[in-house]
Amino acid sequence: MQITKLKQLIEEVKNKPNKRLVAAFPNDAHSIEAINEAVELGLIDATLVGDLQKIKEVCQKYNYDISKFEIINETVDNQAAAKAVELINNGKGDILMKGLISTDKYMRAILNKEKGLVPPKGILTHITIFENPNYHKLLIASDVAIIPFPDLKQKISIINYLIKTAKALNIDNPKVAILAATEQVSLAMQSTIDAAILSKMGERGQIKDAIIEGPLALDLAVDMESVELKGLKSEVAGDADCLLFPNIEAGNVFYKTNTKLAKAEVGAIVAGAKVPCILSSRGDSAQTKLFSIALASLVS
Repeated sequence: MQITKLKQLIEEVKNKPNKRLVAAFPNDAHSIEAINEAVELGLIDATLVGDLQKIKEVCQKYNYDISKFEIINETVDNQAAAKAVELINNGKGDILMKGLISTDKYMRAILNKEKGLVPPKGILTHITIFENPNYHKLLIASDVAIIPFPDLKQKISIINYLIKTAKALNIDNPKVAILAATEQVSLAMQSTIDAAILSKMGERGQIKDAIIEGPLALDLAVDMESVELKGLKSEVAGDADCLLFPNIEAGNVFYKTNTKLAKAEVGAIVAGAKVPCILSSRGDSAQTKLFSIALASLVS
């Protein structure tokens, strides 16, 4: 059955064998709260690589049973990230999670050419699942956080990650909208040219297991009334499962508009590494981090 709510991710993961999450520098209450709840729900086993004293203080304050975690003491944030990545590479973890460490230090550990988690010529992208109260199902979108201006090759990789994520949500033939400012192909707008190429590649089976349509403006991707008013004939328009953004500005603004103004719930991962990597903001809620853990467990 297709997953249409983020809470259903949790139920889906409960039916699967536990994966081991390795958290890099989880010294903050939000990270430990999310990890603790995920362990309590039976979603994961957890290894915390961070400041043992601070982790103890959080667990004591909130009455968490610290014995449920494997803890590796590391008081320096970048060294904790490097150690967490090392554990993954040694087969001692299935998911990596960012704790109270800056994104650049976390990503530096993942991208390290000798000791990181990215395969040769690999492409990382940020995948977000939105549960927006104004949309009739979940929306899977990329990229809002990593690739500033994806070229055509990167867009092909992103689409394949979107499709893989949709399949994990039991969406058999996901509808992928390639976004631009207009549904018309314009030689002055590279995003529309790329969208037309990607759409044709999908039509000819060069990108498989999805219905790909573009260029589409956002209103046409998600609003059936707009589709009807403009008279557009499309299998994707008004009912998209996946959104591919033309650049990081568009994706990032969409993310923050959804979470801050539309009160959407989200779960997010970085795809393309050896294992799913959770790149939550240090300010993200425990609920967002829990949904991200569930998503990472589902796709790992």
